[in-house]
Amino acid sequence: MRLLCLALILSVAVTDVLGGRDFYDILGVPRSANVNQIKKAYRKLAKELHPDKNKDDPAAQDKFQDLGAAYEVLVDAEKRKQYDRYGEEGLKDIGRGGGDPFASFFGDFGFFGGDDRPRETPKGSDVVMDLWVTLEELYNGNFVEIVRKKPVYKQSSGTRKCNCRSEMVTRQIGPGRFQMLQQQVCDECPNLKLETEERTLEVEIEVGMRDGQEQLFTAEGEPHIDGDPGDLKLRIRTAPHPVFQRKGDDLFTNITISLDDALVGFETEITHLDGHKVKVSRDGITWPGARMRKPNEGMPNYENNNRKGTLYVTFDVKFPKSPFTEEQKQTIRSLLEPEHADASVYNGLGYH
Repeated sequence: MRLLCLALILSVAVTDVLGGRDFYDILGVPRSANVNQIKKAYRKLAKELHPDKNKDDPAAQDKFQDLGAAYEVLVDAEKRKQYDRYGEEGLKDIGRGGGDPFASFFGDFGFFGGDDRPRETPKGSDVVMDLWVTLEELYNGNFVEIVRKKPVYKQSSGTRKCNCRSEMVTRQIGPGRFQMLQQQVCDECPNLKLETEERTLEVEIEVGMRDGQEQLFTAEGEPHIDGDPGDLKLRIRTAPHPVFQRKGDDLFTNITISLDDALVGFETEITHLDGHKVKVSRDGITWPGARMRKPNEGMPNYENNNRKGTLYVTFDVKFPKSPFTEEQKQTIRSLLEPEHADASVYNGLGYH
């Protein structure tokens, strides 16, 4: 009878642990997919399933949240390993430092004993670093590798007190007399020493990322001798560009044209951040400071890469430096006679 109950409990536990969402199915990737395939699938589906594009679908928000949960697990090696073994339920044990999800289940029946009360795991400090990227990388996307030298704890000889905590204990101080008091209880752990390890991290520069956004690398921060390492946060910083300036999803640039082009019109091209050419032309007169708008030629939007900002082109006019001859001056005056007017003096704020 006892064996039958144990088998029934085990059956229920397996069903519960291996239940939950199929993250591979949500992302549409095989179980053998590598990290790059997972990231590519996520970017594609994030555009398609974003709630802003599916306002008529009442389940759009839930689908988008499922997609985010699937990506967060499968892109993390430790979480993916735990998920592959135990399903979504097994992920709850990662925050408690891993372990067998069956142990907490059977612990309620007294098979394994021990104190099942949750205990907060200490964590090392987070590390925040600036990652300088080019405007081209933010426009097109890229994968870059960085080398990080980080301190890690390695086991050494001997033991030490660890996991120290305060617990209430009861002591008998006489016949029928007891006292509750608090005392520190510690475990015995192997000694540890700090060593420096070199790690190569692959960082994805996502299309349309904005200055100041952060990429999170879990457990790549400072170590904690009795807990988990902190996180590494890479903050995106945009390097200055010789041609374009970014403001939000819009781009700004300047073109200097000659005086004759300013008067009779011109046609030229701008090489964009992905190499395609943007045609810029005017038939009429172009005055210094004139601005042209080129819709959909700005930066891709981070949430929806199919939407782009505007490219603003401001024109500067290069005037001749060599003096004209008297004959040239007369010719210019005759050409501009219809527009000619006496010079007016005013305070720069407008006049009547």
